[in-house]
Amino acid sequence: MSALENAKALIACESVTPARGPVFDAMEAMLSPLGFAVHRFTRGEGAEGSEEEPVENLLAVREGPAGSKHFAFAGHLDVVPPGEGWSTDAFGPEVKGELLYGRGAVDMKGSIACMAAAVADVPQDAGTLSFLITGDEEGPALHGTRALIDAMRQRGVQPDLCLVGEPTSVNRLGDMMKIGRRGSVNIWLEVDGTQGHVAYPHLADNPMPKMVAILAELDALVLDEGTDWFQASNLEITEFDVANRAHNVIPGKATARISIRFNDLHTGTSLAERVTAIAEKHGGTARPVISGESFLTPPGAFSDMVAAAVEAETGVTPEASTSGGTSDARFLKDVCPVIEFGLVNATMHKTDEAVAVADLDTLTRIYRRIALAAIGHEG
Repeated sequence: MSALENAKALIACESVTPARGPVFDAMEAMLSPLGFAVHRFTRGEGAEGSEEEPVENLLAVREGPAGSKHFAFAGHLDVVPPGEGWSTDAFGPEVKGELLYGRGAVDMKGSIACMAAAVADVPQDAGTLSFLITGDEEGPALHGTRALIDAMRQRGVQPDLCLVGEPTSVNRLGDMMKIGRRGSVNIWLEVDGTQGHVAYPHLADNPMPKMVAILAELDALVLDEGTDWFQASNLEITEFDVANRAHNVIPGKATARISIRFNDLHTGTSLAERVTAIAEKHGGTARPVISGESFLTPPGAFSDMVAAAVEAETGVTPEASTSGGTSDARFLKDVCPVIEFGLVNATMHKTDEAVAVADLDTLTRIYRRIALAAIGHEG
């Protein structure tokens, strides 16, 4: 099927994270006729009473000749909730004018649709191709790509290069690719005190001044000035609460949360240790959760390959960037070199998310060029 028909089939499957079932049925129906051996599995079934939901993942491989290069496409079929205010049915794909509307049109069912259409025109004897598709990128990302990597290792699946179809383009298709991403760590802070009446402060212990001191010291930190390929790391205070609804009560506890996006001058652990030391100095505690380390695929043969394919189809030279949030590339970089490239991201996560139908056709041709170049096939 064409990329447009593929995209419609995927968008029509309601797959708010974590995705399972019908959307993976649609994906398997696209790949199986093309010679891919499809392995689907779920992870993350919680214990009885747990709110944890199972996540479905898909690993599909089409073997080429022995010793041939192996190129992987990666992405996610789960989407964020549609929200209110759509002019169309969020899960009823509809072409209006030059645009295809639907949740996931650009993030990132549209890109996956193009990947499936692209490999249909890649000869099976050219090399090995695979799809690494998760249902948990928009969620906690605990049982998605990390589980896929485990499955790959168990089955001896080892790509040489991997391309993630995140919507990296900004103003027009092809103007940006991502060769790296900053890391991310969230840290929950807590200061215990003693609740009491404001008229008798000597009988209480107000935790707020201590928390304010912690946050003031953290807010004053300058982590770095950036590097050749990364912008400066930033620390943001995202929550401060004492859960106190009374005007005459000194609260018994203060909590806060900070989020740090960091470049390759740091690790999640080093930053967590630094924040913990500041919290403890002022009588508090810190609980870090590292959601991903920074990574960089240095400019070279792979980025040149992507750029050449983009230029051939669009005439645009993509900027190599590390900006933006995290993606599953933060896990895949431990498997092989990884680059992100995909559709224009202007409507991602918004109501009336839409992709230009012409961009689907162009991206399909770009992906085909990249796949052929990566496996060393002239065509």
